[in-house]
Amino acid sequence: MNEATIETIIRPADAGDEARWRSLFAAYNAFYRASVPETVVANTWKRILDPASEVKALVAERGGEIIGFANYLFHASTWSERPNCYLEDLFVDPAARGGGAARKLIEGVEAAARARNAFRVYWHTQEYNAPARSLYDTITPRSSFIVYRKAL
Repeated sequence: MNEATIETIIRPADAGDEARWRSLFAAYNAFYRASVPETVVANTWKRILDPASEVKALVAERGGEIIGFANYLFHASTWSERPNCYLEDLFVDPAARGGGAARKLIEGVEAAARARNAFRVYWHTQEYNAPARSLYDTITPRSSFIVYRKAL
């Protein structure tokens, strides 16, 4: 059986996924040239597993191996009485790309947002991330908004 015939399963992250999630999260942060302190990573994982938390994660599993993840959260909106769903982090192991896992993760987040009656799902990426943008452009049109961030 070749890789193209192995089904990619999207499911909520569970406690047994921690080591692989951490490995992929580190690779994701390295791609964006970011450094996230261990205390933040540990707290993020704790929040993902907490049913009361608004922070959630889905994993993509192929052939019994976690190949990607999507971290997302819900928050209130001033534009709707319904919550927004922010897809904050999306990453697929480079060795597993091209099999549709990223699209399936986005669709999984969309399904979770619909289940919560969210107003919308939104995300952003770096301008230089052409491979991701080529996928995103097939899912929804790019927004005209520019993001400004100021560290505090």
